[in-house]
Amino acid sequence: MDQLVFDCVGVRVERYAVTPSMTLELRITETSGVRIDAIALRCQIRVEPHRRRYSAEEAESLHDLFGSPDRWADTLKPMQLANLSVMVPGFTGSATVDLLLPLTYDMEIATTKYFNGLTDGTIPLLLLFSGTVFSSSTGKLQVQQVPWSKETSYPLPVKAWRESIDVHFPNSAWLKVHRETLDSLRRYKTRHALPTWESALIALLDRSPS
Repeated sequence: MDQLVFDCVGVRVERYAVTPSMTLELRITETSGVRIDAIALRCQIRVEPHRRRYSAEEAESLHDLFGSPDRWADTLKPMQLANLSVMVPGFTGSATVDLLLPLTYDMEIATTKYFNGLTDGTIPLLLLFSGTVFSSSTGKLQVQQVPWSKETSYPLPVKAWRESIDVHFPNSAWLKVHRETLDSLRRYKTRHALPTWESALIALLDRSPS
């Protein structure tokens, strides 16, 4: 179906979702005038770090991911963000559908490290499409594949990602540690009568040279 055109036209934060998430608004246009009965659509979303500029502060935050800026020509590679599926109902001309994008604040995941390291601007996304198109022509059902060449770019505002996370974890971050590490931290916290995990971490950081 070369007559299909895909455009991501907006994003909204899902404030009442159970977990952090946002919705990408996808517009699909059929340019030949054929009625589309349905599309079983798949969408692969990638982050393309090489398609934006970075401040000195961002470069420092992203060092763990990409190394020093003099290596970025080799290290700024695309990162997989999500694989989504949606059933698109019938339409003629164009239709807008929602792609629900679940998010995580797991700092072990490369895309989360990347998003968290950005201070402003946009996150360059590439949406790649595939799937099955059901249409009718002269009273006969036609089944065709969405060409693998169908794609669109979208500059996702960093503030939209941060707002989606802050709805669930305002001014907070999460770290995954081994149980043995947590037990050691708990003993330190108890021994020094510290009221919170954060106060224990701050105390340890204060003892260490910068």
